[in-house]
Amino acid sequence: MERDELAAWLRLIETPQVGRESARRLLAAIGSPQAVIDAGIPAWREVVGNVAQSLAEPPEGLQALVDKTLRWLDEGEARAVVTLGDALYPATLLDAADPPLLLYLQGRAALLGAASIAVVGSRNPTRQGIDNAKDFARHLSQAGLGIVSGLALGVDGAAHEGALDGPGSTIAVVGTGLDRVYPRRHLALAHRIAAEGLMVSEYALGMPPLAANFPRRNRLIAGLTRGTLVVEAALQSGSLITARLAAEAGREVFAIPGSIHAPQSRGCHALIKQGAKLVDSAQDILEDLRLSLPSAVPAHADAPERCDPLLQALGYDPVTLDVLVSRTGIAAAELNVRLLELELAGQVARLPGQLFQRVARA
Repeated sequence: MERDELAAWLRLIETPQVGRESARRLLAAIGSPQAVIDAGIPAWREVVGNVAQSLAEPPEGLQALVDKTLRWLDEGEARAVVTLGDALYPATLLDAADPPLLLYLQGRAALLGAASIAVVGSRNPTRQGIDNAKDFARHLSQAGLGIVSGLALGVDGAAHEGALDGPGSTIAVVGTGLDRVYPRRHLALAHRIAAEGLMVSEYALGMPPLAANFPRRNRLIAGLTRGTLVVEAALQSGSLITARLAAEAGREVFAIPGSIHAPQSRGCHALIKQGAKLVDSAQDILEDLRLSLPSAVPAHADAPERCDPLLQALGYDPVTLDVLVSRTGIAAAELNVRLLELELAGQVARLPGQLFQRVARA
């Protein structure tokens, strides 16, 4: 993209008071961004009314932003800025409500055109939720599906990590400029995604992690994919926004059920009541999307631990030590030793409140 073209796009998009809807109307009525800028106030007023006056002067810092963007493009490999008319612009977003006018990309841009599914969920998941996100994402990626998520702590991060183990790889849609990483704990993960997958943002370089940006980026997560899988979510979770947007766009919504006692499962149960498809394996999703797992990838992991009496007594709901004493008849001291062994083996998770929960493979 030439400097003048980039400057015209950024002036149109970054001018306060204009907004995406007004910008789209101006482009539809007048043509290219440069043509819009050249048209002048009378032409703008015919299309967007009083908003026209906002475009009369370039926004403060426009030239500095243009310079910064051009440097960013030149300083790293596999970086791009794509607009609605570009061949790289994902067709799935063109059909979505409120498509972004401009996308910043870093990584394998071809992933935008591949079949993909969103995997989202709680920022504070259970240990089982982390394992489910990672395992489902790994199996789906091994079947060739790209995994799209938001780089947040918890389920998002686990989904990205699992997806990087398969050829489907992963796309991280973020709520900041691509020159920033949020949360900072995912700095190494973001660098790995930029190298092996794809980082995507609609926000200009330098954009900090503002709270309002994250619900907006959820529409891109839903819009890029053939469906959305919710792993764990509270009733007020942002993941339910993504699921709603997916459903409104005619995409599939999948949810993993959990314990009726776990707050992180209530959002998934609500989705299932509303018509989301209950899934307990990656194969359920692939069958619904008319895909299949490679023969080397199991739809369900083997579970030899089912023979362990203590694991059978645990079930899959969180329980206290006293409950386990009552169920098994084993003394508390001996149970503590056995639970520690199972915890170290990754088969049991110790939860807040002196609770224990069996961990199953997805």
